Amino acid sequence: MNYSNYYLIYLNGYFFDTVYIYSFLIISPMSYAELHCISNFTFLRGASHPRELVNTASELGYKAIAITDECSLAGVVKAHVAAQECNLPLIIGSEFQLNDHKLVVLVTNHQSYSELSALITLTRRRSRKGSYSLEWPDLSHNLSHCLLIWLPSGELDADHPIGEKLSHWFMGRLWIGVEHLLDGNETEQYYYSRNLAALWQVPMVACGDVHMHCKQRQLLQDTLTAIRFNCSVMQLGKRRFANAERRLRSLPHLKKIYPPALLAETVAIAKRCHFSLTELRYEYPSEVVPNHLTAGEQLCYLVTEGIKKRWPNGPSEAVNQQIKYELTVISELNYESYFLTVHDLVAFARSRDILCQGRGSAANSVVCYCLFITEVSPDQVSLLFERFISKERNEPPDIDVDFEHERREEVIQYIYKRYGRERAAIAATVITYRPRSAVRDVGKALGLDALFIEQLSQSLSWWDRRADLEKQFNGQRIHTKGASDNTRLIDQFYQLLQDILGFPRHLSQHVGGFIITRKPISALVPLENASMPERTVIQWDKTDIATLGLLKIDILALGILTAIHRCFELIQQHQGISLDMQTIPKDDIPTFDMLCKADSIGVFQIESRAQMAMLPRLKPRCFYDLVIEIAIVRPGPIQGGMVHPYLKRRQGLETISYPSPEIKAVLERTLGIPVFQEQVIRLAMVAAGFSGGEADQLRRAMASWSSKDGNNNQLTQFEQKLTTGMLAQGYSLDFAQRLFKQIQGFGVYGFPESHSASFALLAYVSAWLKCHYPAAYCCAIMNSQPMGFYSSSQLVQDAQRHNIHVSPIDVNYSEWDHTLYRDITLDKKDKPLIRLGFRIIKGLPYKSAKRIFTAPRPFANLEDLALKARLSQVDLSLLSSAGALQSLTENRRQAHWQALAINNHGQLLQNASIEPNINLKEPSETDNLYADYNTTGLTLGRHPMSILRDQFPIFRQCKRHSDLAELGHQRFVRMAGIVTGKQRPGTASGVIFLTLEDETGNSNIVIWKSVQQRCRQALLKAQLLMVKGVIETDGEVVHIIAQELTDCSELLYKTTIRSRNFR
Repeated sequence: MNYSNYYLIYLNGYFFDTVYIYSFLIISPMSYAELHCISNFTFLRGASHPRELVNTASELGYKAIAITDECSLAGVVKAHVAAQECNLPLIIGSEFQLNDHKLVVLVTNHQSYSELSALITLTRRRSRKGSYSLEWPDLSHNLSHCLLIWLPSGELDADHPIGEKLSHWFMGRLWIGVEHLLDGNETEQYYYSRNLAALWQVPMVACGDVHMHCKQRQLLQDTLTAIRFNCSVMQLGKRRFANAERRLRSLPHLKKIYPPALLAETVAIAKRCHFSLTELRYEYPSEVVPNHLTAGEQLCYLVTEGIKKRWPNGPSEAVNQQIKYELTVISELNYESYFLTVHDLVAFARSRDILCQGRGSAANSVVCYCLFITEVSPDQVSLLFERFISKERNEPPDIDVDFEHERREEVIQYIYKRYGRERAAIAATVITYRPRSAVRDVGKALGLDALFIEQLSQSLSWWDRRADLEKQFNGQRIHTKGASDNTRLIDQFYQLLQDILGFPRHLSQHVGGFIITRKPISALVPLENASMPERTVIQWDKTDIATLGLLKIDILALGILTAIHRCFELIQQHQGISLDMQTIPKDDIPTFDMLCKADSIGVFQIESRAQMAMLPRLKPRCFYDLVIEIAIVRPGPIQGGMVHPYLKRRQGLETISYPSPEIKAVLERTLGIPVFQEQVIRLAMVAAGFSGGEADQLRRAMASWSSKDGNNNQLTQFEQKLTTGMLAQGYSLDFAQRLFKQIQGFGVYGFPESHSASFALLAYVSAWLKCHYPAAYCCAIMNSQPMGFYSSSQLVQDAQRHNIHVSPIDVNYSEWDHTLYRDITLDKKDKPLIRLGFRIIKGLPYKSAKRIFTAPRPFANLEDLALKARLSQVDLSLLSSAGALQSLTENRRQAHWQALAINNHGQLLQNASIEPNINLKEPSETDNLYADYNTTGLTLGRHPMSILRDQFPIFRQCKRHSDLAELGHQRFVRMAGIVTGKQRPGTASGVIFLTLEDETGNSNIVIWKSVQQRCRQALLKAQLLMVKGVIETDGEVVHIIAQELTDCSELLYKTTIRSRNFR
């Protein structure tokens, strides 16, 4: 239907057909605003990002664009940012589907925005996660100021009553949408809509039902539809769009297919919609401020009380001045209530004896330290408040607080109880497509074989090499259908993967980011149900929240806090010594001696392969050394080339010089090498005259420069300003350029000193506990699993190497958790021993274990145990396999045999007795080893490598980990072990670092790219690996540079040590 000479006039509520006057077309240029457009935040429907849609609309000359995702505002903030950049008016809206009708709600002002947000919340909260339930009366009661575009069902009997209702509810605010999508029914649909419009005296408007920004996304849109319906594209049938008309179309194209009046009406509607997200204002909760005080007065009072506790003898004048400065800035930016809200949560946690500690940039604040939100003292590190808050940075503060991971839920429930679920909700996390999920979903949508898809997703070595992908496809075709030309299919598959990567898949809940408001959150942003019961999430993620300047509190979980608290309790229970974070002695020499030997398994933040390799080189001797240790083993300092110069200067091998006293004051503690983000800011301030806020903007510009969406122009401007400022301060051009390049090298990855200091506090406490109370610390760490780099098996091996006795699980002595005990029959009666608990038995319910350790003990025999603890045969079987019945039976097999004759009520046959004379053969050492790992993940027997050396001469020719230090630098070596870890850091230029475990410890293996390619299968699949290579030593640090890798995993089966997760 061509409307180039067709015109429709709307007058007094009626439409009249007339001949379009061509001269009028010349005089009045065509304008258009797209009012019905969904993005990829209408999951598995929209095929374009919000930014793509906004940018394309701007390029096409549209007057405005509405983002109307289905029952969602999840994509509007990203569209808002793009619209501001290209100066295109953005209309906020949402699409709803109800009984074959489509309804597009558009926002006109702040009040109507709140109405729409509340309606989305209402419909989402009624339903399970990912769905919504809208009822017709909802429109009447909740949208008093919104505009509505109605897309009828096409069935007159259904449309007639709906039209009557809508025209009454939305008088003067209702339009009938007309979609011309060239599907062959345009004329019929147009006249149907026109008749409805005339019947109910409602105007019509052009709509595009846009799903993508360009026609090239049609294949992706079909693919998303197939994923949504869980079928292949070929099976979609009529569910697949007939063409690519659901895109942003050019104005000339629209002019040909729509009457000019319908196009003009889009602009008229757009002019009525003048709301912007910049109008949203966050209001703090009022509960944290006493009625007789202002927020500022309450904050000053709490800070004054905190000063008395932190500095009983009074703070220094410098600290006093810093506190006054911080309070002034906080007051000018109206952040007092935010600090009070965080303080309220921390005070609650401390009142319940829950360990907590703030971290991140908040640790730069002395006010936070006085409020006991953070624990980093200004006497320990150099704090920079501008890294946390500055007047120049239009961004709210962000305070992260870590709580014990097993008790964080208590804090969350306190938030809900204090503020209500209508005023407190968790931020969303957008789950996006990553390579493996993209391969699986796209492959299924294209109808590829399920096994082939799984093979592709498991090994992504072809990802950057299309030729390798083609080989796999051709091999699959030859195998299934014979040789054929797959080029087109391969091209489509590969292109779809690139397009879908980063596409949102669904919303999940943030790890702990809470929004707490004075009024219901639904007036600010829609809420919906999370997958976790009794949890709600908002529809915006942390980036959206930061963009709009909303205040978020991160309630995070940290396992080491749980472990430290458990350790304090164990020490109190078994040794009568009361400890807390504040009473741990500072700068303990034995603790630092232990760390200098890289004896740090289980120590927070410094237990990784890289950290353990750095400890003997850096040789930390004080708290600030730990701050540097934690920060320097990061991508930023490594990529910036700061690590080796720092170590050389620390070892006295390189001269330290400073171009000026001002720069010396900034870099002296790190020996002239910028290690921390705060130093970047200070350097710009002292060397180039930047204000604190300007310097922080420089750091952010560097971060964005290294990202995909980086703004090189902004960075260039800062480089020019930095250079000009330094020249004005008397520095040379060469020095200015070198400094900028050095800062640039790690601007994006540089670690904040405040964050590192917060972690260093916990690292030191955990190291001190490991050094002075090793049994209690090991027990606490194992009771806090999963956490850290090491499994319970590796932690037990480390304990045994430290001469800590570990006893097996025993139904007569064990609890659910691992425990400490003393045994006067052992030589170590003065030292606590570890008893393993039921918690590591895979599949054993806590309720069953509780019945065991709460029953009267000891048990006389197996029948007594089964009767008193009411255990099932499954429970008994698990206990026997784990070796937990050793005190009641002779061995595992005997226990299992006897368990088979017992049911839940005692003996299977009431008058029968278990045959006493049947003695089963005792299981072999390897049988016990397999049973240990299969049921508990660890063994107290010999290490698998020790058994393998006994059975296979080839392993007796291999060196052990403990032998490496004596062999010396550049010696050829052959060794074997269990693969417990593989890492390929982004800063390592493709090098893989592999960890091999044997009976004496863990060895670090360095595998260069050439060896990776030559020994690829062994590297990818081996559980038991033999390595031939050369030893490389650097002081006490020993590595093996691999030259050959051999997969020996099959020998595990020959010893009946079957495959297991040895990590």
